[in-house]
Amino acid sequence: MAFRRPFQMKQQIAFTRLPDIDPAEIIAHMSDPRVAEHMPLLTSGWDETTVADFVAAKEACWSRDGLGHWAILSDNTYVGWGGFQREGDEWDFGLVLKPESFGLGARILRKAIDFAIENERIPFITFLLPPSRRNLGALKRLGAEFIGEIDYDGATFLKYRLNTA
Repeated sequence: MAFRRPFQMKQQIAFTRLPDIDPAEIIAHMSDPRVAEHMPLLTSGWDETTVADFVAAKEACWSRDGLGHWAILSDNTYVGWGGFQREGDEWDFGLVLKPESFGLGARILRKAIDFAIENERIPFITFLLPPSRRNLGALKRLGAEFIGEIDYDGATFLKYRLNTA
């Protein structure tokens, strides 16, 4: 008799707003040292005040620009946050996942790129990645071009650009 693998369903990825997430979930997520490894601008601990300020700042982007960061769910469970933020004339995409959900990054990125392609306001996406990020093959396979190293708030980042038009 041949061994048969159990059928595995693909996890459902959904975007929702950050105020819909329990602040304790975000505190635990952003307090994980594995997350901080790749976030040079993350310099202090997270508490209820930090989360409230963070969510308010991200919601202000939605009010100002009509777009911003989402809470990301996999099968209705919070796995991280990410989305688009206006930086001058550019739309920068950021993604911060819980360590146990790092493997979902490519699927989430594809869903976000599909969103950008459908949104005529976003002719291209930029990505700012810390130099600690070594596995950049997915961005290159998508066609993102390396622009160069830039300084942002006193930290060095690798900047990539992906045309969506």
